[in-house]
Amino acid sequence: MSCLSCCLCCPIILWPAVIGAAMYFLRKYMQGGQFIKQTNETGKVFIVTGANTGIGKETVLEIAKRGGTVYMACRDMNRCNRARDEIIKETNNQNIFSRELDLSSFDSIRKFAAGFKREQDKLHVLINNAGVMHCPKSLTKDGIEMQLGVNHVGHFLLTHLLLDVLKKTAPSRIVNVSSLAHTQGSINVKDLNSEKSYSRIGAYSQSKLANVLFTRELAKRLEGTGVTVNSLHPGAVDTELLRNWGFLQNDLGQLMIRPLLWTLFKTAKSGAQTSLYAALDTDLKNVSGLYFSDCKAKDVSKAAKNDETAKFLWAESEKWTGVGTSKVD
Repeated sequence: MSCLSCCLCCPIILWPAVIGAAMYFLRKYMQGGQFIKQTNETGKVFIVTGANTGIGKETVLEIAKRGGTVYMACRDMNRCNRARDEIIKETNNQNIFSRELDLSSFDSIRKFAAGFKREQDKLHVLINNAGVMHCPKSLTKDGIEMQLGVNHVGHFLLTHLLLDVLKKTAPSRIVNVSSLAHTQGSINVKDLNSEKSYSRIGAYSQSKLANVLFTRELAKRLEGTGVTVNSLHPGAVDTELLRNWGFLQNDLGQLMIRPLLWTLFKTAKSGAQTSLYAALDTDLKNVSGLYFSDCKAKDVSKAAKNDETAKFLWAESEKWTGVGTSKVD
């Protein structure tokens, strides 16, 4: 017994054990709010963009467990089909479908929406989850800066193309995955498309602010239709979105940073919890225009409350997408 006590008191053993335990409990704490309410989604139809990995895949997995019919809208069909097969195997829910959607292409978005409408006449929840982060400057197929184009404009068009089905199915919901990064963003009204200058972080923050502004403006325009729309911050999540972080692109960076990511960042499953809360919680049936984090309503930045900026962004998004109306009919 004394030998065991000596071993436990040995600094070489004691301190690593204390540090390891501290990291474990800190990791548990950092996972944030969890959506634990039981719901039955049998008979309901969902679309989740960016559904083959990370938060999107975990969102589909949980909805599938609850009996929902889910359309996984993804750019990479090989990965989408593999993810779909894994989800079906785990849940035994055969109503999971993989469909091609490239949010950097208006043609692809229109093709996806038209194909969905040929297959379904109802849509209960649209989860605009897909995104890119901190990527080098590039343009979508339609000439829009990639982060703004994929994170906001592509989802703006997709949402509009599906509004008629959402209204027909009401009560229904739209969930826009934004980020806390919106608080650091601003809408550059003089250079919205980053033609004069470009910052990876600035463009990302602008696109996430655009998600919140779009949500708040759309909520006003959808009042009385039975369609709600809310945005959310999933948390700092260890997913493939981090692939453009330079210090993670070498072995030394991986060695040094990975333990911190493991401790301080959410898993993809935990990152999906607020999306599930916004999409499924029965208490939110009539709640619209809000922003959630850790399964709770949170305040947004001052810039996200600017109605004039929201109208400007809406008008510019209409011009880009050709939606061609300032009112949602």
